[in-house]
Amino acid sequence: MVPPPGYVFRDGGPVPDCDLKDPQNQTVGQQMNMEQVTRTSTSNSSNNIDTPSSSAGGSSSSAEVATESHALANADHEEKGAVQQNQQDGEVRDMGWSDPKSQVPTTLVGGLPNEELWTLVRRFNKQMYHVKATNAPLLAGLDVNIVDEDEFSPDKLRSNVERLYMTVIIGLMGFGKHIARLRSWREPRRTGAFCVTYAIAWVLNILMPLCFTTLVVLIVYPPSRAFLFPPAPLALVSASTGGVQSPKAGVLGSHDSATGAPEKHQGEAVEAEAHNFVTGIGSIALSSAAGKHDQGDPESDPVDSTVPDPTRLAAAGAEAKVNAAGGEPDAKHDKTKQPMEDAMWKQMRPIMHVIGDIADGWERFANALSPTKPFPQEKPRVTLASAVAPLVAASLLTSSSVFMKMVTGGIGFGFFGDPLIWRGLDFLNKKIPDWPKYLEIRNSILKGVPTNAQLTVTLLRIGEANKAPIPPPPRSDEPPPSKPASINGDHVTSTLDTDHEELHDAIHKSDTDKKADAEYLEQEQSETKHKHHTGERVIGFFKGTTNAGVQTKFGLNKTKAHILGSAEARERLGILPQNMANEEPSGPVDFKSRYKGSKGWTYISTIADVPTVSFSYQSTDGSGVHHESKAKWSIPIDEISEIKKIGGLGWKGKIVVGWATGKQVADGMEIYTKGGDTYKVTAIRLRDELFNRLIAIDGQKWECL
Repeated sequence: MVPPPGYVFRDGGPVPDCDLKDPQNQTVGQQMNMEQVTRTSTSNSSNNIDTPSSSAGGSSSSAEVATESHALANADHEEKGAVQQNQQDGEVRDMGWSDPKSQVPTTLVGGLPNEELWTLVRRFNKQMYHVKATNAPLLAGLDVNIVDEDEFSPDKLRSNVERLYMTVIIGLMGFGKHIARLRSWREPRRTGAFCVTYAIAWVLNILMPLCFTTLVVLIVYPPSRAFLFPPAPLALVSASTGGVQSPKAGVLGSHDSATGAPEKHQGEAVEAEAHNFVTGIGSIALSSAAGKHDQGDPESDPVDSTVPDPTRLAAAGAEAKVNAAGGEPDAKHDKTKQPMEDAMWKQMRPIMHVIGDIADGWERFANALSPTKPFPQEKPRVTLASAVAPLVAASLLTSSSVFMKMVTGGIGFGFFGDPLIWRGLDFLNKKIPDWPKYLEIRNSILKGVPTNAQLTVTLLRIGEANKAPIPPPPRSDEPPPSKPASINGDHVTSTLDTDHEELHDAIHKSDTDKKADAEYLEQEQSETKHKHHTGERVIGFFKGTTNAGVQTKFGLNKTKAHILGSAEARERLGILPQNMANEEPSGPVDFKSRYKGSKGWTYISTIADVPTVSFSYQSTDGSGVHHESKAKWSIPIDEISEIKKIGGLGWKGKIVVGWATGKQVADGMEIYTKGGDTYKVTAIRLRDELFNRLIAIDGQKWECL
């Protein structure tokens, strides 16, 4: 019998031919030399694991001049965390990639608590799908910008709307509750001070100068923000009365979420709220809520092709209602349906881009007002204040009548001056083709101020520059405890001008409420069990049948891959891990994965001046990679042109597999080179972490697609 392509017969069956050579005919021993990874614990003790490494700095010389992000990552910082303690030159340090949270160094990056760092990384993983290397000049000095013509997919739309909720909407909620607190007079001393100041400024006709001066003080002097607007847990303040309320989640488990829901790690409650916010939006968000991800779907999927599209249920229901009311019996005769659908989806990309720009702008303002190290702490605030300061002088010198004359004159010019306006725009387009770019806030008053994604990339680059890649955020495999989060009771009571008894009643349910809730829940469960017992048995039957069908399909995949040599079947091997909890750890150097269905490890080597990413059938399991084994392929990281996350299954396949089996699908990644080659790695256990390391190493400049 002839073995399938890429396989040989050994021990009575086909196995992958591990002696296949890469296009350059190089071996792992020729491509990479082995050094050690030092595991660093909180006590700074270390033991050695054989892995590749490089000289201190961890990147090519281009990293020092590529962008301001690269320069900050390679700078010598005054306040240093564990990853910045480069004590052993030439060695990659494991900062606790497979360790529990308690064993990770307390402060990984100087000036930033680990919980905030992991929140940034966790949200970055949801935002970044596809990046492309660029050599274009950067007006703001920072890369990882979203291109103007970025790709559209419902899942990317979902990510942008979630960002909008976590930044803009939560921020506006906090602002609205501050206004409600001031208007309620429940804090009489603070409200009275504002009222008297406002009245005096109104009488003296200096109201606008006062507002602009206050704005300058808030920008330049951060302690003034807590003095004028003392913070309080968001869920604890009523937006209607401005007083204390019981959190909607029933317990104050988080301080910065609208519901106060409990969380195991900082920021998870807001992320859960953002997820549910998107899920509750209309029919377009239905595609996003289902996890549809066109840009990451594999070319073929045995489950996806046999599952109906759930996003068509809404359209089908609407058509059925029209038919029942005597409407058109056949939807294919409706000549408006397809054009309207095409027009709606065509408009989704600019809408998605606008939502992303709004979230980016809000993040930049937040990072300018409260900069995160290693970015400059004073310069952004001074720049913002210098833009507002002239308004103070202008408001002092301009009377209300002159101001109204200027406003109405501007309205008239905008209405009747169209010929002059277009001639002026044509002149600018000829002389300065990119003049709108220079007017954007990211290239003017907020130049050099990062978005959260740019901040996260810089933090990741700090780890790479110091040979200590930042470990992944802790997993939340168990639900958070349903108990109140720790708060400073005296501070909250003084801030909201309330007493401890009222605060306790708002945070904790009374015994009577708990008893009533328990009785209601017991009655509801009894009624539900009585009504839906048969339905649950039917659903359980279909779930078991679907599970068996899924297992059968993936069993056939193995047969097709090993016996028939199907390339598509090979790429689906390993995407449903059997028991990830008992597997040996991956990262930070080697990541368990598959290439064309063959088990192996995607391996990052930084021993040479130019770091490389390779795929090998051997792992650094303590004894190092054997020199006689062959690397399937090896790519210098500075030769990578694009990196794209792809799904292990299509979006419908993931819904079915997740419902029927409850297993996590291991996704993959495509790597494109400048020479036109493409390498698809599948079933990657730490796909996001591998993606982050690849874009943080070396001096590449990236743009987001």
